[in-house]
Order: sequence, then structure tokens, then C-alpha cells
Amino acid sequence: MTARLIGRLNAALEQRLPEQRLFLKSDQGTRFIRLRPVTQAAILSGFAVVVGWTVIVTSVFLIDAISAGNAREQAARESLLYQTRLNQLSHEVDVRSMEAVQAQERFATAMDQVAAMQARLLDSEERRRELETAVNVIQATLRRTIDERDGFRTEVVALRSELRTETGTAQTAAAREAELGRTIEVLASALETTADQRDGSAVLVAEAATEIDRLQFEAALAAERQERVFRQIEEAVAVSMEPLDRMLSASGIPTDRLIGQVRATYSGQGGPLMPIAVSTSGDGVPDAMSLRANELLEQLDQMNLHRIAAEQLPFSIPVRGSFRNTSGFGYRSDPFNGGRRLHAGIDFAGARGTNIVAGGDGRVVFAGRQSGYGLMVEIDHGFGITTRYAHLSRLHVSEGERVSRGEHIGDMGCTGRCTGTHLHYEVRRNGDPVNPMTFITAGRDVF
Repeated sequence: MTARLIGRLNAALEQRLPEQRLFLKSDQGTRFIRLRPVTQAAILSGFAVVVGWTVIVTSVFLIDAISAGNAREQAARESLLYQTRLNQLSHEVDVRSMEAVQAQERFATAMDQVAAMQARLLDSEERRRELETAVNVIQATLRRTIDERDGFRTEVVALRSELRTETGTAQTAAAREAELGRTIEVLASALETTADQRDGSAVLVAEAATEIDRLQFEAALAAERQERVFRQIEEAVAVSMEPLDRMLSASGIPTDRLIGQVRATYSGQGGPLMPIAVSTSGDGVPDAMSLRANELLEQLDQMNLHRIAAEQLPFSIPVRGSFRNTSGFGYRSDPFNGGRRLHAGIDFAGARGTNIVAGGDGRVVFAGRQSGYGLMVEIDHGFGITTRYAHLSRLHVSEGERVSRGEHIGDMGCTGRCTGTHLHYEVRRNGDPVNPMTFITAGRDVF
């Protein structure tokens, strides 16, 4: 039955694939091989399968190569854009910090000017009170002198009347009258002198009033300048505090606890406690401006504490150069043994020797070779946060050394348990691994 089926197939294919004979000549004779239509169809089918498989495999390899090239170019462009944005944001932070420092310096200068103006104003008020007291004394003396003069005149009139009554003439008392005349002249001269002193005191009082008006006008101008300085400093503090507060909140660590630990760490103090307190009345009670200044100083202190916490925590990307993310945080298939295993960090792949930098300020607690990690650096940033930089080809720091954000600590390599050149980067909180992208994403708009 099989032979009949093959015969039918040969008959069906005879028109398209006629029977062929392949002659083979040798020393012993000539032989031939018959290629029936079914055999030719089988050979052509096999050849078509091989050609199709080759085309498909070649297409897959070409597509993968093109996709890999596009992915690398896109990663390079994104890395360049990210670095550019990072530099711009860092420049803006520096500009805002410089503006805050300049505003604080202007504020301190304005406070010194206000204090000097208020001192001059107090001196002018004291001088005015002294002049008013002197004027009152002179006026009292003048009134007393006028009363005495009027009394003497009345007495002279009475004596003259008495002389006329007794003697009938005033000529017998000429000597006494002359003495009274001299007395009246002395009193008149004293009255003129007192009047001149009164006029001089009035001029001094007018000058003091003019000086007081001038000082009050200068004080008003100073108050307006202070208001403008206060407003500029408050706006600068608000602009600087908003991204810092948002970044610390996004890191997942309570901001109050962070600031409390920073305050406890940076607690060196000394000298008497003397807050800003200025009062023109001299009673020691701070006015509204002094209270506002104290509040602004407290805000500046809070911003400085936020800045210290942000510099210590690992908010920056630890790779300085071209790279791509090859593995994220979480469970994945183990590249060596298979099965799902927890990947306690993230992997950045790049060229061998790429600079690895510290993600934040801290102290190196380990620098050496560790099983599985290869050459590794571990940094303690405080607040229970540590970072690990593994599979390095070379170390640039030693244990116990203090490092700053962005400082070169090693070179990318492939030491320890790894399949290729990359950096294995971990962030641990109280010894437990957390996703490093939480911190990197939080610091993306600041660093």
C-alpha cells in the first residue's frame, strides 16, 4: 500500500518535477542515481526549511542588535539629560543658598543700622527732655523775677506816697529813690537776660523737634527697608525649604526624627543666651520686629538642619559616568542557581573603571573583600542608614575615613559573585535592605 501511495505521489508530481538521473562515472564504470519526483520534493522541502530557518534566525539576531543599539543610545541620551538637569538643579541650589547667605548678611547690617538709629533717637529724646526741663526752670525763674519786679515797683510807689504824705514832697527822699532806681535797673537787666535765655531755649527746643522729626523719618525709612529685607529672606527660606522638605519626606524616614537626630548631633553651644530684643522704651520687652527676626532666625536654623540631613543621606546616584540599569530591587531569578531570590539592591552596568562615588556624607565602616560582594565599600550615613558598593575593581578609601557626597571611593569592576562589569548598590536601614531608588528618586529634583 505504501508503494502505491508513493507511486501516486510520483505521478502527481511528474509534471512539475520530472524524474532526473544523476550519472556518476568512475574507473569501474558509469553508474546513475534516479531522483524520483517524491525524492526531489523531499530534498527541496528540506532545503526550503533550512533556508527559512536561517532567514528567521538572522532576522531575530538583527532585530535584537538594532534594539540593543537603540536602547543604549536612549540610555545615553537619558543619562546626559539627567546629568544636565542634575547640574542645573545643583547650580540653582547653590544660587539659592548664596542668596540666603547674602540676605542674612543684609539683614544683620540692617539690624546694626536700626540699633544705631534707635540709639541716636534715644539720645535725642533725652536731650529734648533736658531742654524742656531747662526751659521750664528758666520760665519759672522769669515768672519769679517779673513778680519781684512788680513787687518792687509797687513798693516804690507806696514809699513815694508815704514820703509825700509825711513831708509834702518827694525831694527829701532823693537818695532812697536813687537807690530804688538802681535796684529797678538791676532787676530790668536780669529780666532782659532771662528773656534772652528763654528765647535761646526756645530755639534749642525747635532744633531738637526738627532733629526728632528727621530721626523719626529715618526710622520709618529703616523700618521700610527692614520689611523689604525680611520679606526677601522669608521668600528665600520658603523657596529653599520646600524641595528639601519634599525630598526628606519622600525618602520614607520621618522628617521630625531626622531633624531631631541632626540637632542632637550638632549640639555644640556656648555663651549667654541673648536673642534679638530691641525696645525703644528701654523696658527689655521685644517688639514685633524683634519677634519676627527671632522667628526668621529659627526658620534659617531649621533650613540648615534640613540641609545637613540631606547632605548625609544617600540621595545621589553613585555612578559618575555612562551606565544603564540592569537589575532592580526585589525578587528575581538567580543568574547562577535559578529560582527566585531577593536582590537586595540595584545594579548599574558600565565600563570597567567607571568612577563610583559616595551617595552622601558619612564614615567608611568597611573597605575590603567580602564573600559574594567581592571588593566592597560600606558607608555609615547616620540615622541608621548605610550604603554598600560591591564588585569594585579598585578601592580609593580605607576603613574609618570620612567621605563627602560625590567623593570618588572606587572603580567599577566584576569581583566576587557576578556575571559582568557592574556596580551592586545597596541601601540599608537599621540593617534591613530597602529600595535605593526611593532615595535617588527623592533627591532627583535637588541634587
